[in-house]
Amino acid sequence: MEEDNVIVGVSGFDGNKSEQRKETEQRKETELIKRTYLQILEYFEGKRTTFDVPIRFEGTSFQMKVWEELRKIPYGETRSYGEIAKQVGVPKGARAVGGANHNNPILIIVPCHRVIGSSGALVGFGAGIPVKEMLLKLENQEK
Repeated sequence: MEEDNVIVGVSGFDGNKSEQRKETEQRKETELIKRTYLQILEYFEGKRTTFDVPIRFEGTSFQMKVWEELRKIPYGETRSYGEIAKQVGVPKGARAVGGANHNNPILIIVPCHRVIGSSGALVGFGAGIPVKEMLLKLENQEK
């Protein structure tokens, strides 16, 4: 979704990188949405590790702190919910970080899939654990 020339949400993500858009949907898209879509495709093709589309968060101040912290996690790396909680100044807020991740409106670009349990387990992802696993495997292919 785009508002005022910035991306405020990425919707319709189901982990199927080969899904084709309908021609009629393409005509309704703005140049920014097309650019964002192409960058996400490049990500799935292993050709892109960062995004340069303008984004804007819409959430609570805590959620926005968490989402900003997620953007700092390098491609191919992970952090635990507890680590993110410490980084945003709430050391015992791992569950709250999970809640913020669950409400992340800009999937892939704001990489909530890079946050894992303290044991290394893949837990909590709105699109499902199999999708989270697929995204992390995709990012680790280049290593």
